[in-house]
Amino acid sequence: MNETVKVDRRDAKLALAHLYVAFIALGLGGLAGLLQTLVRSGKFTLPANISYYTILTTHGVLLGLVLTTFFIIGFQFAAVSRTAGTFSDRVRFWGWVGFWLMTIGTAITAFFILIGQASVLYTFYAPLQAHPGFYLGLTLVVVGSWVSGFAIFAHYARWKKEHPKQVSPLLTFMAVANMILWLVCSLGVAATVLIQLLPWSLGLVDRINVLVSRTLFWYFGHPLVYFWLLPAYMVWYAIVPKIIGGKIFSDSLARLSFILFLFFSIPVGFHHQLMEPGIDPFWKYVQVVLTFMVAIPSLMTAFAMFATFELYGRSKGATGLFGWLRKLPWGDARFFAPFVGMVFFIPAGAGGLVNASHQLDQVVHNTIWVTGHFHLTLATTVVLTFFGAAYWLVPHLSGRVMTKAMNRLAIIQTIVWVIGMTFMSGAMHFEGLLGAPRRSAFSTYGNSPQALEWIPYQIAQAVGGTILFIGIILVLVIITNLAFFAPKGETEFPVAELAEGAERTPLAMENWKLWIGITVALILIAYTIPFIDMIQNAPPGSKGYKLW
Repeated sequence: MNETVKVDRRDAKLALAHLYVAFIALGLGGLAGLLQTLVRSGKFTLPANISYYTILTTHGVLLGLVLTTFFIIGFQFAAVSRTAGTFSDRVRFWGWVGFWLMTIGTAITAFFILIGQASVLYTFYAPLQAHPGFYLGLTLVVVGSWVSGFAIFAHYARWKKEHPKQVSPLLTFMAVANMILWLVCSLGVAATVLIQLLPWSLGLVDRINVLVSRTLFWYFGHPLVYFWLLPAYMVWYAIVPKIIGGKIFSDSLARLSFILFLFFSIPVGFHHQLMEPGIDPFWKYVQVVLTFMVAIPSLMTAFAMFATFELYGRSKGATGLFGWLRKLPWGDARFFAPFVGMVFFIPAGAGGLVNASHQLDQVVHNTIWVTGHFHLTLATTVVLTFFGAAYWLVPHLSGRVMTKAMNRLAIIQTIVWVIGMTFMSGAMHFEGLLGAPRRSAFSTYGNSPQALEWIPYQIAQAVGGTILFIGIILVLVIITNLAFFAPKGETEFPVAELAEGAERTPLAMENWKLWIGITVALILIAYTIPFIDMIQNAPPGSKGYKLW
């Protein structure tokens, strides 16, 4: 396998530009999140008549969409350049086009949120309506990400042409799979924004079908979670083994898990709509079954990762059932942060099973339990893995090295994040079980006995949010140092080798026509009939826009 040792300087600039925007979004979105928790505690009032829902929207959009999309695409550009060779001038040009479209779209979207014209929350559900500029900005972000995705596809196609009958590098394969997932699922949000919400906000139509818009959003919204998660899996499968000094347990297993995520992450949006009327229970049941199928690649990943850790530990002389744990490099932040993210994925996954169950979801639906779950999956598992990746990625791209002092600070940052998230997410889960609603400011609760019962948990969330904001400041200090002030030198882009004796990866793994065909078939099975039913049987008040 031909692998470049270092990402080409021109490709590194493209990747770094994405990472800079991602960490700026982390700082601004994190500040909005801190203000949210303070308001919810009842001990703080926003100045200048700023709406709680303005900062809620700012927090959700900047962290849920901007931070993740920019970091993922920047990381994937770097990973593909590292493993499949330097980009051509044309691929790099379109990468920059995608970056600027996304950046301009982000600026437009943020502007209309901050002036109070788009306080429509992270999910921007109708009948909440934003300024047309908000929807235009979101459209540019999505289109820009598509351009970047096709740039990656073009480079992958060139590699395949130059290496016939060879299996592509694992990280390149994973980046391609994740961008296919993103392109397919983001068609849903593009459809609802362009065909429904934008014409509606411009006054071209009076009414839209709200159930259709929510369905299109969650067709996108749930696989969005896996768009976030799969780059973390890329780090776990292909990079963490190299960092600890081990090898990849199974290349085929890693690729199969990504293919299964492609199959089972998109046609499952109804499990976010289990409490909504207008969707036949049978189709909800079908999508719940498909949702639970996602547990299979997750368990495969857990098996592969802990097999890698144990094999490494045994090679260093570990004995006993858990002796290998002592052999892992706990003092290396590049390993420590992603490993902690893996551990938090265990309770996060358990909470996801609750949310996806038709019966259990009735207890927690639309409570702040869901927000707590969200902060375990994205804000802990994914974000900590991204931080761990940034600790070698940023210095590799900027031509610098991570000092012992920065490594120590990164270990402290991870511990601070764990403490803060334990307070905040734990309190959200318990408060949700007591029935506290999500998306609501303290002032909306009143003085009922039930609302008074929630107050200790809201204060705990404020404590946790404050600690988390300290964690954000620490990581921004580290990244700024690694990008601009750390000593110059060579930092490795770690890519693990396959373990000796592992099975050979079959070429059939890259039969994309088959995998995409199966994905489309599952989507058509899960959505066609219920979607037709939503349009034909829409309530009279929502029919004002032909079939939509």
